[in-house]
Amino acid sequence: MPFVSRKAQLQLSEEEKKRLHEVSRSRTEKHATVTRAQILLAFEAGESVSAIARRMRTNRAKVDRCIGKALSQGVEVALADLPRSGRPRKISDEARAWVVDLACRKPTELGYAADLWTYSALAKHVRQHAVSTGFPELVRAAKGLIFGILSAHAVRPHKIRYFLEARDPEFEKKKAQILVVYKEVALMHESGADKGRKMTTVCVDEKPGMQALGPTRADQPPRPGQQGHWGRDPEYVRNGTLRLLSGIDLHSGQVWGLVRERNRSREFIELLELLHQGYPPDWKIRLVLDNHSSHTSKETQRYLARRPNRFELVFTPKHGSWLNLIEVFFSKMTRSFLRGLRVGSKAELKARIEQYLQEVNLEPVVFRWKYQLDEARD
Repeated sequence: MPFVSRKAQLQLSEEEKKRLHEVSRSRTEKHATVTRAQILLAFEAGESVSAIARRMRTNRAKVDRCIGKALSQGVEVALADLPRSGRPRKISDEARAWVVDLACRKPTELGYAADLWTYSALAKHVRQHAVSTGFPELVRAAKGLIFGILSAHAVRPHKIRYFLEARDPEFEKKKAQILVVYKEVALMHESGADKGRKMTTVCVDEKPGMQALGPTRADQPPRPGQQGHWGRDPEYVRNGTLRLLSGIDLHSGQVWGLVRERNRSREFIELLELLHQGYPPDWKIRLVLDNHSSHTSKETQRYLARRPNRFELVFTPKHGSWLNLIEVFFSKMTRSFLRGLRVGSKAELKARIEQYLQEVNLEPVVFRWKYQLDEARD
């Protein structure tokens, strides 16, 4: 842009002056925009380009460009950044598509040991094969360039997101059955029919792998003003694992549980007997449970046959354990009780879990299913 003539005068309307004064004092506008507004006000007041540049500690060319834009294209154009064409694109669309295609293939398909790409490994492969593939513009590709190309296509080859394949052909049907059960429980609760009921619904499942981790040194308590948290030696002793066979009553919130080392038919029958003894003999006990072998074994079937009209089983679909409300209780148990638990033996772990269940039942929490509940037919 040519330098501004000394005789050129910037004529501003009252509205333009008001606009420039507001911008020049703004704390939310960009710094560059505020600076341009101050330049235009100073020049309109009669200050020279050189004087403005010295006072604002910038160069004369910058001041001259701002004033030149205002004289030739108006105040608003002078305040804003004009769009620029930018550097010409050197990487062709075909080359970019090749990089994306590589990222969507496993490294093992190309003879590498890794199962997933890193940006560095992918960039190295691109550089090595750019010329032979017909894309010499990528011969110096760095991982930053590869990252940019893949980000434009929302491809992240170094990430894994797990999914569950719906392998049960009757998944939707079984899911609907579970939702109907939850809807019936909700309607009973809302209508007050819970008080005169002669049936109950219990969600049953197993929480395995609860580790009896023992401390190597005693924990250090918080010290006000010095250490506000518990101190713990990171080393621990493994004393084995236990599992909890549990059921939660959806009407009362009562939790039933057995702590055992294994989960076979005999342990599951123990839980069934616990439920059988815990409810009035004329009640129907409806169980929501998965298809674990102990739930469908011949031994379990024989036990159920000896208790006619006592139990009703509603099975969740395969890979549908998330439909079982007891998983919410297990999650709460992990976060509020098992996290950070240290015990000296499996016997102590068993006693602590049983004590926890007793404490929970002192103030039981009734869990409600809400997700997609309106889809269930009344």
